[in-house]
Amino acid sequence: MLYPMKFLPLYKNKVWGGNKIATLGFDYRPLENCGEMWILSGLKDNESVVADGPLAKNNLNEILEVYMGDLVGEKNYEHYGNDFPLLIKVIDACDKLSIQVHPDDKLAQERGMSGGKSEMWYVMEAEKGAEIIDGFDEVVPREMIAEYAASGHLEKKLHVEHPQNGDVYYLPAGRVHALGKGLLIAEIQQPSDCTYRLYDYNRPDKDGNLRQLHIAEALDAIDYTTVKSPRTDYEYRKNETVEVVNTPHFVTSLIMLDKPMRKDFRELDSFVVYFCVEGIAAVKSMERIVPMHAGECVLVPAVADEVELFSQGETKLLEIYIDAAQYSGPNRSEGFDWLAQFVGN
Repeated sequence: MLYPMKFLPLYKNKVWGGNKIATLGFDYRPLENCGEMWILSGLKDNESVVADGPLAKNNLNEILEVYMGDLVGEKNYEHYGNDFPLLIKVIDACDKLSIQVHPDDKLAQERGMSGGKSEMWYVMEAEKGAEIIDGFDEVVPREMIAEYAASGHLEKKLHVEHPQNGDVYYLPAGRVHALGKGLLIAEIQQPSDCTYRLYDYNRPDKDGNLRQLHIAEALDAIDYTTVKSPRTDYEYRKNETVEVVNTPHFVTSLIMLDKPMRKDFRELDSFVVYFCVEGIAAVKSMERIVPMHAGECVLVPAVADEVELFSQGETKLLEIYIDAAQYSGPNRSEGFDWLAQFVGN
């Protein structure tokens, strides 16, 4: 029987990672740092495992294969099959991430992948002076990308933002981008770990080797247009569902909660994820109450008709689902193998 579920996190050591995730109450020892904590994933060899309840120790893909549309929604299952359609993370950038770009669905499928990678960032914590690179500040000719990357001048051509706590950025596939140091980020994205690195500050990995760049592969993926207002504006409204991102890949809303809220999902043909980005909360649905704190998420199956939300003091939640009416392009194909040299940040 399905019920609202929490999952065990997957911890990723990164050359740019820090230790802020530990301050949320997570223990990633023996890793020296945790650059990424994957809290909901169906990617091969990185499947999230249910933390408790009757389905404990089963991974997300095993549950999806059994419960299909009851878990993710009938139209979602028709479209995505046994591929869970989201990847959700917490990212701790103690140093700059590489300047990078991700392919869209069309290019990804042409290159043997099941889908592209559009993503959004919610800023959980930004240190003073923290920066985000988000698109081009000026028109950059395609033929100059390799030269700028080789000379270290690419960064000067890109748009820099100075994020604050609570800021939201949507990064469609094709947008050149990078996180700067001093940022703790909640990331919602398409389920791909494909990254084309354009510049990595001549930084060695843990073995002392420079990390591989993917200039040639990136040229067809890049959106060369300039970006004027990359930050997503929204209103702060307590105890209401405030939509912040609405795309064919996912819909995300922010809920600032300090009293109980009831949600009716009888007309929604999708699972719903509640991702706690600040405070302590609980999700009640299908006769089960699941508590969570910042950095955790709860997956509510599509067959749930109602959800009640509770908080201990003021809490901030991201509410995430997929609107099947917005699908574009072909269904995801199954059986693709990914190319390891393009994986990671």
